[in-house]
Amino acid sequence: MTGPRTVAVVDADGIGAHLPGALRREGLGCVVVRSDTPSASFAHDRSEAGADVVHTGDLSATAAALRGLGVDFVVAGTESGVLLADALSAALGTPGNGMSVPTARRDKYAMARAVAAAGLATADSLVTGSLPELREWVRRRGEWPVVLKPRASAGTDQVHFCHDEQQVATAFAAVVAATDHYGTRNTTVLAQRYLRGEEYFVNTVSRDGAHHVVEVWRYHKALIAGTVPMYDYEEPVPADDPGVRRVAAYALAVLDALEIRNGSAHTEVMLTAEGPVLVECGARPGGAHTPEVVSRCLGTNQIDLLARVIARPGELAAGTLPRYRIGTPLRYVSLISQVDGVAPDAARLAPVRALRSFVELVLTAPEGSPVRPTVDLNSSPGYVYLSAPDPAQIEADYRRLRELERTGLYAAPVPTGGR
Repeated sequence: MTGPRTVAVVDADGIGAHLPGALRREGLGCVVVRSDTPSASFAHDRSEAGADVVHTGDLSATAAALRGLGVDFVVAGTESGVLLADALSAALGTPGNGMSVPTARRDKYAMARAVAAAGLATADSLVTGSLPELREWVRRRGEWPVVLKPRASAGTDQVHFCHDEQQVATAFAAVVAATDHYGTRNTTVLAQRYLRGEEYFVNTVSRDGAHHVVEVWRYHKALIAGTVPMYDYEEPVPADDPGVRRVAAYALAVLDALEIRNGSAHTEVMLTAEGPVLVECGARPGGAHTPEVVSRCLGTNQIDLLARVIARPGELAAGTLPRYRIGTPLRYVSLISQVDGVAPDAARLAPVRALRSFVELVLTAPEGSPVRPTVDLNSSPGYVYLSAPDPAQIEADYRRLRELERTGLYAAPVPTGGR
């Protein structure tokens, strides 16, 4: 079994920005495609000048351009590239994902229906553009809280945990008044049963319908303003953990239900008292992680393995891909600002870098640029990796980091000298 020669990456943003380099290290050619609906979250690195092909809405023209460049495999670099990557794969006749209901890999209501049709557990849900219909659904269920979000939300964008009817009405109005990160106006709201349990994400790579679990992490979230969930921190969980085994098996079944056969996936699963239940699944690499840091602690990472299974599909089929194994404990901490401020300069970041377990800091905005109060993952100022042999050291440094955020990390620098 041989791999392709040239791979097209649609929207190589976020963690997907590491993919072209990984493909080239595997000896493959790489073409970067810019979709016509890139995420606003990556506006700072969304230049068309870095793209080999810019898609302007004409699928045939874009497919012809890729064919002329010798592309024989297409993959999504981030969420905004999922649908276009699938459509281009189908148009080119290259290895891709199933196309019976491709929207189920973006539309969370269609996703839940496809997963439920495969006999897997999903959250009770409703899609509606009517507040009275939503209120009736909430009253009929009689359970609090309920979750409201857009049908195609990203991260925690416009996700609300509602504890009463007034919060439901407020969240409904907020969702339908908003435009998602891909430039589409929300006309409906997805309401779902609140899932209680521990939330995990499972990152995978797939080739020709065979899947490999790259890593499993557990989320820890915090509520902002009482109703909005925000990623607080996440940590990898050993592969032999009983909960991980259940969650991973469920996630692989979700991939089959959504016809994810080639590429990567990031599947979020709640392990409830009744068993695993889908939160959502993205047919693209997961999160904003730094592959090199993940490899140092786990021995492997999703980006490098994605490039590897594209170039050498026989390794996945033979079961010879490396399995993750936690060496030194690792924690990925999302930065959270509670104030209007600015992205910190080197002086203000010095105490963060001085933390004993500090590994890496990534800011999502240039030094001195405005920072708004964090309301979702996309408004987070960045992230920090903490790692140490002693988990107690990581916990202490995490608490110190949050204290620094509360006491001026995002304050504007004090001018020195001059008049």
